[in-house]
Amino acid sequence: MSTVKSQSIIAIALLLVAALITALLYSLRPDTDITEPIYAPVTVDVVVAEKETIRIPMQAQGTVSPLQQTTLLAEVQGRIVEVSPTFNVGGFLQKDEVLLRIDPRDYQARQARAEAAIRAAESELLQEQGRADVARREWEKLPAGSQRSPEARDLYLRKPQLAQAEGQLLAARADLQTAQNDLDRTSVRAPYSALISAKHSELGQFVTPGAQLAEIFSVDIAEVRLPIPQTRLAYLDLPGVRSDDAGATIDLYTDVNGDVSHWPARLHRSEGVFDERSRSLFAVARIDDPYGLNQPERAALRVGTFVTANIEGRPMPGLVALPRYVMRAGDNVAVVDDNNLVRNRAVITLRTGGDFVYVSSGLEDGDEVILTTLDNALTGAEVSVVSRVSSRELREQEHIKNSPLPLNSDLAEDKAQSITGEAPSP
Repeated sequence: MSTVKSQSIIAIALLLVAALITALLYSLRPDTDITEPIYAPVTVDVVVAEKETIRIPMQAQGTVSPLQQTTLLAEVQGRIVEVSPTFNVGGFLQKDEVLLRIDPRDYQARQARAEAAIRAAESELLQEQGRADVARREWEKLPAGSQRSPEARDLYLRKPQLAQAEGQLLAARADLQTAQNDLDRTSVRAPYSALISAKHSELGQFVTPGAQLAEIFSVDIAEVRLPIPQTRLAYLDLPGVRSDDAGATIDLYTDVNGDVSHWPARLHRSEGVFDERSRSLFAVARIDDPYGLNQPERAALRVGTFVTANIEGRPMPGLVALPRYVMRAGDNVAVVDDNNLVRNRAVITLRTGGDFVYVSSGLEDGDEVILTTLDNALTGAEVSVVSRVSSRELREQEHIKNSPLPLNSDLAEDKAQSITGEAPSP
């Protein structure tokens, strides 16, 4: 009983000590000052909308192919007795250059026989003309009553024999023309300036009519088929269906391990039929002198090369170019209103690819679009603008930075320096 009593006294003492300490701490507490919260505006970068006329670039890829491609066949038979030094795969040929010659001796003999046949036919014709002249004189001396039917008169004047001699001469001349043609065909010539892509014959080989000799393709002009999506056709100046007038300019380029090569081209035509699988229309670009035979300083664009094409679009007025990442859900962008508050603005954009979107409606000149990525919860928050750049300058900076520079890039470098304000490198 005494133990329980002593424990109760200790517990009460501890409670009293705790209460005393609490009262002492409360009495010694510092005075509380109530202060107003500080709201710091969000710092952002903005792009100032500037409407402009923009040629929206279109990018496509394709493979270089020759404009003309021909398989050369033998038209006469015989043994190949001579070949050109350039008669090798990869060899260049000028128009009408002889690739190879087939043994012409048999055809020379046929030509000689045809020439002899012509002389014989001419002699026979002269003899018949003489006989006909003699017969005519005799006919004129006959009494008038002795003349009979027109058929008998023609036979007496040897008209059938004369017609036969004339026909034999015509046939002999035709045989001579055939012999000359066959003799000409013993020399196989290039029908145009070409490159040999494959050869199927060699010196000493016996060939027959229809035998494949070589495969060549033209080197004056090359083509590239470029797929254009149906939704992007409105942005390009394509040649009309009934016209072969040149269309937009094209910059073809390849990038192999950082080594960029460029070739100028132009849209020549569209194929006029949509691809059923991709719903794309193929536009055909042409490149003059792809192998640089007339421009040795230019790199050769070989047939079969896979190239990228930057196609110049048609002028489209009243567009504002913005980086694609500023777009919010529902085709909205964040703008700064007159009170420096964040607001959502609905816009209408063109359907294009790339790093930029092109706003056709919803923004006016001078509107400030926020470049800094903000959470939607900050809509209505106050902002402080740190930097401003016009949409035109931003688009030009990104275009120069991302596009491969042409071989002669002095102009592009000067333009980049004028936009960024950097001093030229020494």
